[in-house]
Amino acid sequence: MSVSRLTFRANAKLNLFLHITGRRPDGYHKIQTLFQLLDYGDTLEVESAEPGSLSLHLSDGPLSGKVPMDSNLVMKAAHALLKFTGRNNLGARISLKKRIPLGSGMGGGSSDAAATLLALNTLWRLELPPERLLEIGMKLGADVPIFLGGRTAWAEGIGDQLQPVELEPAWYLVATPPCEVSSAEIFSHEQLTRNSPAIKIADFLAGRAKNDCEPITKKLYPEVDETLKILSRFGEAKMTGTGSSVFLTFPNEFSAKDVNTKLPAKLQRFVAQGISKQPKGFFN
Repeated sequence: MSVSRLTFRANAKLNLFLHITGRRPDGYHKIQTLFQLLDYGDTLEVESAEPGSLSLHLSDGPLSGKVPMDSNLVMKAAHALLKFTGRNNLGARISLKKRIPLGSGMGGGSSDAAATLLALNTLWRLELPPERLLEIGMKLGADVPIFLGGRTAWAEGIGDQLQPVELEPAWYLVATPPCEVSSAEIFSHEQLTRNSPAIKIADFLAGRAKNDCEPITKKLYPEVDETLKILSRFGEAKMTGTGSSVFLTFPNEFSAKDVNTKLPAKLQRFVAQGISKQPKGFFN
């Protein structure tokens, strides 16, 4: 039976730590990180359209006016999928409801791209296997594979070597100041640490892990530094990825929501639960 409309959740992620262990000849940084998926994110809806018609529509919301239409990863993913298949007789109308802040380090663009590939692969009945979608996704961004896989995972390489893991249940309070951090600026900075030793997951669980991008980001973006200081009043505040968002970890929802009420209004924030897997992904 054919499908004419599909709705996908494009989940946000947190980097519970981020070590940069080296740099490849092609310029990509080698990393170690632990990607934690959240039960919070954007919503992507795809529906059939006339052959050759491909369009993106943004739902009303506080972030709708900030999404770049000419360089949006949703459209890049759709066009990349069409190019890979060599098909020009397929069409889709894509609607995106954006909740993940831009430049926040929560992988919003990459998650949207992954959701687009998964949704259109089903809508268009292409039946491309995971390795083919991964091949397309890697060219769109280093974080796309984690969302295609759909599992919280330990990552190495350039973020493409994934090992699904099960973590203890946790809730997260995520706060985002009014600024967008440029990952390219952080990764190209001459003072960025690029020689952290490789660790094991036991080291992370013992508290022997950090975010190598945090010192540079705090220096270049005072808003992030201020947000870290504000959240540090309530626990061990951490920055996610190379973005502006800062998070605290809690054992239950009540504790997270209690601290949420004590944060200044200027911070955009939400409370979400960590999840081991998203509903639609390769590893499910």
